Amino acid sequence: MPSNPSPPPRDPTPSQRQGPRPLPLHLTAASLAWMNSLVALPLLKSGLLGLSPELAPTGRRLAAELAGADPEALSLAVAQEARQRLSVFLDAILRYRHHPYRRHPAVEAVVWQEGTSRLLDYCQPGARGRPVLLVPSLINRSYILDLLEERSFARYLAASGLRPFLLDWQAPGEAERGFDLADYILGRLSDALDAVLAACGERPVLLGYCMGGTLALGLAPWRAADLAGLALLATPWDFHAERPEQAQILAALLPSFEPTLAALGELPVDAIQALFAALDPNLALRKFLIFATLDPESERARQFVALEDWLNDGVPLAGPVVRACLGQWYGLNATARGAWRLGGRAVLPQQIALPSLAVIPDQDRIVPPGSALALANALRRCRTLRAPTGHIGMMSGSRAEAAVWRPLVDWINAEALSCTAARPPIKSTGKPRRRASRRSQ
Repeated sequence: MPSNPSPPPRDPTPSQRQGPRPLPLHLTAASLAWMNSLVALPLLKSGLLGLSPELAPTGRRLAAELAGADPEALSLAVAQEARQRLSVFLDAILRYRHHPYRRHPAVEAVVWQEGTSRLLDYCQPGARGRPVLLVPSLINRSYILDLLEERSFARYLAASGLRPFLLDWQAPGEAERGFDLADYILGRLSDALDAVLAACGERPVLLGYCMGGTLALGLAPWRAADLAGLALLATPWDFHAERPEQAQILAALLPSFEPTLAALGELPVDAIQALFAALDPNLALRKFLIFATLDPESERARQFVALEDWLNDGVPLAGPVVRACLGQWYGLNATARGAWRLGGRAVLPQQIALPSLAVIPDQDRIVPPGSALALANALRRCRTLRAPTGHIGMMSGSRAEAAVWRPLVDWINAEALSCTAARPPIKSTGKPRRRASRRSQ
């Protein structure tokens, strides 16, 4: 039975904005980027600056142009330009922090809740389309799937006649700080699936975004009889597919996090944000320099602030999950090697016979396309959709609807609906026994 709506998650107000997080890291990266210009200048003029092959011709032309310049005047000009750009960057951060936009989400019905996890009902009254259980990442807030009223993936699904339910993990509470992946997948996610079955009496499509796709895949072998299909959006699987050295570096950071995990039981938001920043240290710099050129009252500026608020409104990650993700996934590549186990069973996509769709953004910097393609190729009945978007752009960008959302709805209506047999809301015999074997191995 639906419960009374819980208070919506905290949304940042202009006075509370702390981003871009972690701010000291982004300020340091910006300062170093421009200070390095002064250091590199004499090396460029002397031809001793090491450049990548694609930049070498430009570097040679620039060195030739600078050959006759007065060294002192040139250094002064570069220093002044660096200060000016840093000033623009800092001003853009202040403009972001004081922007009047604030998210006012509609309070959706909560149809199930356990601990800090809850299931939000986005279905329109009288809808009879296929249920869809949306599974976001554990790292960021779930409202990336409902970012703005006019740019909301969950509401688009509902307007298309489907019945979407959004699993909102929220921040770990006292109980969840001890959760491992099995607790989240075979426990909370499996129970949320039961709630959808009870509400609709029909098998849903299980749709996971980013890490949520990996979690969804972990549940699929256990609950295949209760699912109509599997949709995996930018889902990481082969963590060594394109940048194995980067994955190993992330795994090597785990020992340095252990004192924090032991003391807090979780990895704080700023530490997680620092890991993402390491993937592209100058991303915040580039974003805010673009934001500085926008009219603060424009729709584009409002969308920037909405997305940046979500990025900076992260949640901590439970300690056992951190150890599994960094140690097993990134370090050992356990998923692609067939060594990731849940409840005593190896998670092997080649054994999953559900109709599946893998959406792979071509411009993804967070989940390299090769990582997600490895999963698509391993699944037995998987179609692949390549999208001309980035990782977050597939949920918030101007091309998201045409490139991702509409084809996804078409796939659900065409292929997943071929599983037409409705079922009563009873538990499958394949449901995992949570307490008997709940540790991920």
